[in-house]
Amino acid sequence: MTRMTRRKDADLDDLIGRVYDVALDPSRYEDLLDKWESTIAPLRQEDDATLLLDEPGIIGHFERADAVLDGMGAREPVSEVDTLLSQFGNVAALVISDRMVITGLNDNAARGLGLTIGTGISALPLEPDDRAALARQVARMLGEAGAEPSVFRVRRAEEGQFVVFHMRRQTLRDGAPIIVAVTSDLRWPTGFDEILSAAFDLSNAETDVVRRLVECGSVKDIAEARGRSIETVRAQIKAILAKTETRSQVELIRLALSMMDIAGVTEDARPGPRVVSAGMGQLEPKTFARIFDGAGRSIEYIVLGDPKGTPVLYFHMDFGFIRWPAEAEAEAARLGLRIIVPVRGGYGHSDPAARGMDLGEATARDALAVLEAEGVTRAPVISQAGDHMMALRLEQIAPGTVTALIACAAAFPCATAEQVERMHKWHRFIQAGARYTPHLLPFLVKAGFHLARRGGKRAFVHSVFGDSPADIATFEDEQVFEALVTGSEVCLSETHSAHQGFTRQVLWEHGPGLQELLRWSEGRMPYHALNGMQDPGMHPDTINEYAAALPWIDFRRYDDAGQLLFFRHWRDVLALVLRYV
Repeated sequence: MTRMTRRKDADLDDLIGRVYDVALDPSRYEDLLDKWESTIAPLRQEDDATLLLDEPGIIGHFERADAVLDGMGAREPVSEVDTLLSQFGNVAALVISDRMVITGLNDNAARGLGLTIGTGISALPLEPDDRAALARQVARMLGEAGAEPSVFRVRRAEEGQFVVFHMRRQTLRDGAPIIVAVTSDLRWPTGFDEILSAAFDLSNAETDVVRRLVECGSVKDIAEARGRSIETVRAQIKAILAKTETRSQVELIRLALSMMDIAGVTEDARPGPRVVSAGMGQLEPKTFARIFDGAGRSIEYIVLGDPKGTPVLYFHMDFGFIRWPAEAEAEAARLGLRIIVPVRGGYGHSDPAARGMDLGEATARDALAVLEAEGVTRAPVISQAGDHMMALRLEQIAPGTVTALIACAAAFPCATAEQVERMHKWHRFIQAGARYTPHLLPFLVKAGFHLARRGGKRAFVHSVFGDSPADIATFEDEQVFEALVTGSEVCLSETHSAHQGFTRQVLWEHGPGLQELLRWSEGRMPYHALNGMQDPGMHPDTINEYAAALPWIDFRRYDDAGQLLFFRHWRDVLALVLRYV
């Protein structure tokens, strides 16, 4: 073994040790970053760099560290059960132990079901037969490691009213199995007919039949209530089974109940309008609207500015910056602009895009669904960082939708290794990871999110943007700080982490086809790129190279801005938008 090989091995051993250090203590993330850079930077110049880091032993270390990160050091010393229950908000939820005893419940479950911690599930206020059937189902799920989530419909003992139990098996850190159960009174939700119809192409009559089946109607009951023959109802049920690809009435009912669970639209299970945040007194509270795609995926969005104004589509980038400074939101309203902000899959309460689906296409189709819900067919687009390429995918899928594209702090895919090396440390760490070691990127991103949660967003921003005085100054503006901290709740909060969505976007931005997508954009629409010369992710030389390569894009450079350019120069952005509305 040569001296150089021994040194490389020693460096990699040290690097792996720091990976475990971060898993146990995310505050040591920057130590890992520095060691990673000193170890990996030379390897980026070698042809076999990716192959070296693909070795099974190294991957195994990252996988084990990832498990540690999930299970140990990144967690605060709070009860696992309390952490599980904290995500359910206004929904009644309880935890059942492997001894069939209630070991946790939130206030809604305590009030609605009259339960206390330590009581057995035999105390549930249900009809005796239904309570026994529910107990058997819980016992089966507890005893089966791979048990699928279950939707169970039972009757209350006194009122005879139906209650739905949505149950999922989970395992605590000590290996003990538990059931997390969310309950709601069963009422056919307003608008659920349309969801079923859109998902399975059901007629009004067919959705009514499904509703009556869910409400425990027999074929005879349904025929009498609808004034139809039993044969007609049976024929309708047969057609419904074919359309929904279910094999029995029981499976059909479970599908409908599961869609209620996915949609979150039962009257009691659905929280009221979810307020983003009132910020620190300057931002107006905004509520999320929610729609569903044909597969039942939830897509959230908010509207800033004038809710009845001229539409403008806004993409929030991978940090989830869905809010604007209070003065900017007020100015958009004064100008009569309706800023439509889809929340990306995996962020907030928007369900992740299907595994394996191209993220750019998925994001574009979600935006199209939101525009359709708002009655919009054409609009200019404001994007952040690399999101302008998602806007291009939107225009590819639905030509004529994007009337103009204003790309703020426009980030372009790295065409050369030199463009990666020019980035500031933190951005190079993640972007080089996506380019050279994509299989290790999920751990690196997840650890960074844990660090941000533990240390707070202000400290995290100062670390990530510390080499950009313009970005730090922008962030410390009172209104900008409020907008970024409030808006990024869809990315990172006490109860939510969008690290998987973040990782998927970074990987997509380094995937194949984006250079071709940029070339495709020539002559398609007015295309403006507003770039700060202090952007830690886009060096001025890289911006100049793209300006020369893409002459149809109007590049505008700002010496006093970085990646947070929009939040400093939003007036310029709105002035551009007004040219295209």
